Amino acid sequence: GLSQYSSDPRTEWDLSAYSTREQVLEAVRNLRYKGGNTFTGLALTHVLEQNLKPDAGARLEAEKLVILLTDGKSQDDANLAAQTLKNLGIEIFAIGVKNADEAELRQVASEPLELTVYNVLDFPLLSSLVSKLTRVLCTRIKERSHKEPADTPVNTGPQLSPTDLKISAVTSKSMHLAWSPPLRPPKKYRVVYYPSKGGTPKEVVLEGAVSSLQLSNLTSHTEYLVSVIPVYDTAVGDGLRGVTSTLPLSSPRSLRVSELSHNSLRLSWKAAQGATHYLVLCSAAPDGAED
Repeated sequence: GLSQYSSDPRTEWDLSAYSTREQVLEAVRNLRYKGGNTFTGLALTHVLEQNLKPDAGARLEAEKLVILLTDGKSQDDANLAAQTLKNLGIEIFAIGVKNADEAELRQVASEPLELTVYNVLDFPLLSSLVSKLTRVLCTRIKERSHKEPADTPVNTGPQLSPTDLKISAVTSKSMHLAWSPPLRPPKKYRVVYYPSKGGTPKEVVLEGAVSSLQLSNLTSHTEYLVSVIPVYDTAVGDGLRGVTSTLPLSSPRSLRVSELSHNSLRLSWKAAQGATHYLVLCSAAPDGAED
């Protein structure tokens, strides 16, 4: 399976999409590069929630491996997301190219780091890693498959997943989230929200007994993506997702001009709700002198 990421992760194909080596290589050849920012934490969360699910072809009895390929330092908390995966028994290999942060790669990767962290100076040099990485991956799968299986699968179902996300009381700078908790209350919830057109994701961590949250200090007239992710000691439930736009800021109305003289005029208007100041600009028409 493969996902690309920038500020918004995108699944290119699931684990169940192809069944032969030739099909996978053809898919790689047809892959279109996705430019943009480097939100590695968001990408790792996407892989956990979307790509390592039975619906996407993940088999509960199979070993779970994630290979992260990045050429930059993450613009969000990659370590926190990586720790969630590692706590669930998912092994992470981190491969850096060019401007990747070596310290971050070592934080994100699983132990032992001498087998799971790689860094090369440029993309063509990645080919030098293929044979070694292939041997290491195969060896790790064999080693891990002889261990006892985990008591709790990574995913999910209604027992571990909240439902019915409702977004209400939307204003120009806030909104209220509420959801129905799963049958088995989680240890905590991770609520992640960010503008759909790109922006730094923000995260709030709630106790598992809480099932609502007020988001504040948002940007007006902006579409936000919201995820509510239940986290257990040994599993992560399916996340809820929602999309809502904040309202535009209110505008002044009914502009009136009075008390005209040869060098002055009086302006009046109906107030804009919530405004603390007004900026008044005037210039001579049509070509205008200075404002």
